Amino acid sequence: MTTLTVTILVLLLVSFAPSLAAQLPGNHDTNDKSSSLLPPVATNGQPFPWVHMRLPETVSPIHYDLLVHPNLTSLDFTGAVQIQLQVFEDTSTIILHSKELQIAKADVGVKLHLNSRPLQVLEYPAFHQLALMSDVLLVRGGMYKVRLEFSANLSDSFHGFYKSSYRTTTGEVRFMASTQFEATSARAAFPCFDEPAFKANFTIQIRRESRHIALSNMPKVKTVELPGGVLEDHFDTSVRMSTYLVAFIVSDFQSVSKTTSHGVKVIYAVPDKINQTDFALNAAVRLLDFYDDYFDIPYPLPKQDLAAIPDFQSGAMENWGLTTYREAGLLFDPNKSSASDKLGITMVIAHELAHQWFGNLVTMQWWNDLWLNEGFAKFMEFVSVNITNPELQVNDFFLGKCFEAMEVDSLSSSHPVSSQVDTPTQIQEMFDDVSYDKGACILNMLRDFLTPEAFKIGIVRYLRRYSYQNTVNSHLWESLTNVSVYTGRLKDDGFCSQEKAQSGWYSGDQLDVRAIMDTWTLQEGFPLVTVEVRGRQVRLSQERYLKTDDPSQTHGFLWQVPLTYITSSSNTVHRFLLKTRTDVLYLPEEVEWVKFNVDMSGYYMVHYEGEGWRSLTSLLLTNHRALSSNDRASLINNAFQLVSVGKVGLDTALDLSLYLSKETDIMPVTQGLGELVPLYKLMEKRDMEGLENQMKDYIVELFRGLIDRQTWSDEGSVSQRVLRSYLLLFGSVRNHPPCVATATHLFNKWRASDGNMSLPSDVSLAVFAIGARDPEGWDFLFEKYRHSQHTSVKSRIKSALSISPLQHKLKRLMEQSLAGEVMKTQDLPHVVISVSRNPKGYKLAWDFLRHNWHTLVKKFDLGSHSISGMVTGVTNQYSTREMMDEVRGFFDSLSEETGSGLRCIQQTYESIEENIRWMDQHLPQLKAWLDRQAQGARTETRGHEDL
Repeated sequence: MTTLTVTILVLLLVSFAPSLAAQLPGNHDTNDKSSSLLPPVATNGQPFPWVHMRLPETVSPIHYDLLVHPNLTSLDFTGAVQIQLQVFEDTSTIILHSKELQIAKADVGVKLHLNSRPLQVLEYPAFHQLALMSDVLLVRGGMYKVRLEFSANLSDSFHGFYKSSYRTTTGEVRFMASTQFEATSARAAFPCFDEPAFKANFTIQIRRESRHIALSNMPKVKTVELPGGVLEDHFDTSVRMSTYLVAFIVSDFQSVSKTTSHGVKVIYAVPDKINQTDFALNAAVRLLDFYDDYFDIPYPLPKQDLAAIPDFQSGAMENWGLTTYREAGLLFDPNKSSASDKLGITMVIAHELAHQWFGNLVTMQWWNDLWLNEGFAKFMEFVSVNITNPELQVNDFFLGKCFEAMEVDSLSSSHPVSSQVDTPTQIQEMFDDVSYDKGACILNMLRDFLTPEAFKIGIVRYLRRYSYQNTVNSHLWESLTNVSVYTGRLKDDGFCSQEKAQSGWYSGDQLDVRAIMDTWTLQEGFPLVTVEVRGRQVRLSQERYLKTDDPSQTHGFLWQVPLTYITSSSNTVHRFLLKTRTDVLYLPEEVEWVKFNVDMSGYYMVHYEGEGWRSLTSLLLTNHRALSSNDRASLINNAFQLVSVGKVGLDTALDLSLYLSKETDIMPVTQGLGELVPLYKLMEKRDMEGLENQMKDYIVELFRGLIDRQTWSDEGSVSQRVLRSYLLLFGSVRNHPPCVATATHLFNKWRASDGNMSLPSDVSLAVFAIGARDPEGWDFLFEKYRHSQHTSVKSRIKSALSISPLQHKLKRLMEQSLAGEVMKTQDLPHVVISVSRNPKGYKLAWDFLRHNWHTLVKKFDLGSHSISGMVTGVTNQYSTREMMDEVRGFFDSLSEETGSGLRCIQQTYESIEENIRWMDQHLPQLKAWLDRQAQGARTETRGHEDL
């Protein structure tokens, strides 16, 4: 499943150890906190016969026959499910999942026998469990059929079997029903064994009216007409899969189709925005063919539908054979959509199609190893799109994922990639930057470590060996170990070299992938590697990088770190595996500088002691092209992050930033903005306008040359176009006169044409942002949002409206998003976070979050990425003790049921405390440095005047 994160350019530019023995056991009852509870009581007052959150393994489903009949007038549904069970231990009780379903009837029969016996049904809502009590013993080795009839309302949330609606071009509101089952919501649509290890086959039937169509995981095999004109669609039986991948939709969608070279038909179903589907359809065909070849395992289903759902909480969902998306994740208009839209849509499709192998074909045993699904899919986005769509230049964007992951992973409230989880809320919390982005980054590091060829051999072995099964971490490491007999690096052709590579990792040691990777998956955080060069000797040490004033929390952590480095004397990438807390390596000769973590392919930070930072800063100021753009971006990131932990002085980091006046590549520029902009965002919360404006002026001056060279057009490569969007929006919001003048001129012309004039897509956000500054412009944009059928245009208008300094309009925007009539409620998290980044809106966003908390957790689900994103997004720029007390007071008032124990709340506390510490410690230095820069600029100006 993908989560569409809030647009980087709006949030960035506008706003701007544990023991490794904690490896989770295979027996899922171990460490189950629920086992210590008092015996639960069913809703009818009887004792409930099971005390654990996880289901017992006494029986297992083999096959589901599922019938569902949604009513899109009354917005409810009825259904029946027959589950074929295999019994592993004698029992008279079957425990399975059901959430808010009314069970009308339940019975059990022996397979192949017609007679069935009624079952007593006990419900335990706290664990979403049913106990089916039989008066006859179900015998070990036997096969039985359980049948249940049920009904429920279509959900008002975004999970389970839920209702969605859209408005046609004529203004008519139409309803549809769709599913979102990951992680624990299949149980809200039908009684089932709703854990990923309980794989089964599914045969699904859906009843509908003739004006609708039905879609499911498998192709439709026939339609039967029932009395009253109701149609019943019968779908082919699925392959073995987990319940969270089951999907069905009833709607009036239209479709287009295309066939991949491997013969798999790709059907694309959307409402009457069918003219915006060609780009995604072609991308999907290309990507599905790529994965077929790369994994060397044919896509196992006869079709792959992609459906654009009008109301959708996350970015997309990988249901096998029927992937579902936000409309913004699929719909593309060449005349309206931007370069970043094209990039985003391609990446989302690549992510979901990668899941058809990683996650669907091979599935994690339990949600503690969610990263095996999501980290791999995130990683494969970049691998696949880099090959299938080289013009999108995705390698320019991967580094940002590592920085995002490190931001979370640098807090003591982070968690290991593989973490113990029990409750649905804890499971939801696993869908975060650690599982997705850190997972992708450590896989990228491993791929660089093993070589791409060896890595590919290992993951194909993993997929083949565990097809249709469930896995844990160790299965992956075993598949990647001894892919070849390593005494050195692989040759480019993928065959093993028997010669020891001069710059190899292994030094003759036997490769143990598990020993290395356990240090990255079973403990939270990441290492800070300190480098000190003394002549030819390089002294190395490692410690946990942690933003805290409690140094004791960094003890006890040790990683096996695949170090890479280049020097002033050699562009060859040298390699060294750091296994111990300290070590020494020797250079062939003395050098002027050394740069570790080449291209930041490793998930670690580097601190250069002695003259290290000075020499690298000098290099950037005199010849920054001597290093790659990723190396330059990583130096910017590492320098400023090390200020936070007292390793680097603020002057050192700011001195390094001076080179950015010559920078033109997207990653260093956006990373520079990403480190500098938050500094004045912290000041905005402290009412220190003088210093705040000094900082803003410095940043604008630093990038002024690059901003002024931008054209207001859609020209250039994808990276150039995305960078242009960043820079012109930043210049406009920061009142850079040339930007404001051009944006105002374009907005006035666009408005005079009643919005019919064609604006360059990449710069339209900057134009809209200027237009939204006055009430008439804001209202005009809102009306254009109301009537537009182009999701990309609506997205940019929505962002512009949230940037406006008009507080009453910002409040209206959030209220409209919550109401969900003009603005979809799915977009509310983005709106609230964007308003919170607005210096005129941050208090409004905090008040809105507090006052609507209970509504929001019901709509978006406790523990979801949407809730955690709002909690951290709204608060993580606060920098005063007063705001800290207010935030803590509210969250401490919550009960456990309403979210008091959420990890994101602990992250919020840590982030605000860090902000307060940073401001208290570094403001005097910052002011002194900015004063020196201003004085230097004045002196230089006078010198030019004398000439």
